[in-house]
Amino acid sequence: MRILKSLVIGAVALSAASAVSAQDTLRVGMECTYAPFNYRTADGELAGYDVDVANGVAEIMGVELEFVCQQWDGMIPALLANKFDLIVASMSITDARLEKIDFSGPYRDSVGRLIAANGRDLGLFDEAGDPIAASFDGLRVGLERASTYENWFNAKLPGAEIVLYDGSEPLYLDLANGRVDMIMTNPMKAQERFLDGDAGADFEFVSPAISEVEFFGVGVGIGLRQGQEELRDELSAAIRELVDNGSLTEYALKIFPFPIHNPEWGNN
Repeated sequence: MRILKSLVIGAVALSAASAVSAQDTLRVGMECTYAPFNYRTADGELAGYDVDVANGVAEIMGVELEFVCQQWDGMIPALLANKFDLIVASMSITDARLEKIDFSGPYRDSVGRLIAANGRDLGLFDEAGDPIAASFDGLRVGLERASTYENWFNAKLPGAEIVLYDGSEPLYLDLANGRVDMIMTNPMKAQERFLDGDAGADFEFVSPAISEVEFFGVGVGIGLRQGQEELRDELSAAIRELVDNGSLTEYALKIFPFPIHNPEWGNN
């Protein structure tokens, strides 16, 4: 599979002869509004799991970071236009994206789940966990624009009425206000940002975790422009070190009661 081939991680020595030795700063693109992964605190500081990963990688590589806030649907075009050097924005590694950019190895899982009002007997999935297409016909489903969730729905459930949003917070608002029947989003984020709060008290997950590699990739990685194999391998080696030394687990446990990466990614 092309994804797996592209993610083979070589043994890389991080030395003065590294790919980034000639520059002290790498510019990192992220949404800055995608809590709890990347967002601004009340004090205006960037925080979240993606931010911790970016800073951890930078420390290992011995470089400084400059964060650039970018709307999600323009993230890849902005990278290709040299607005920044890296994407650290919870972007899933997929074959479609690998046509345009390259990725480091993964640093967290990539998965989606549906959320709807409590107690609705929608009959959306069969006993094997596969979606029943007819059950989605005519349902209004909120999705973030240019996301893996949009791609999955377009391919699997064309009878659903898709409503697209710029960012995840409007998804929760319109679901709570009844403007859509359900949303599909990252379950880790949704639990922390919506279901655990007052606004989400009357809502629940109505699907299993969906993680088809064809649509969701093998995980979330750091995006970079193609043709920078040495930099890619340095990033991957740094992520592997964050797995091995427990840092990825530490970053996740600040937010969630469990790690959100595959520990096998750290095996050398």
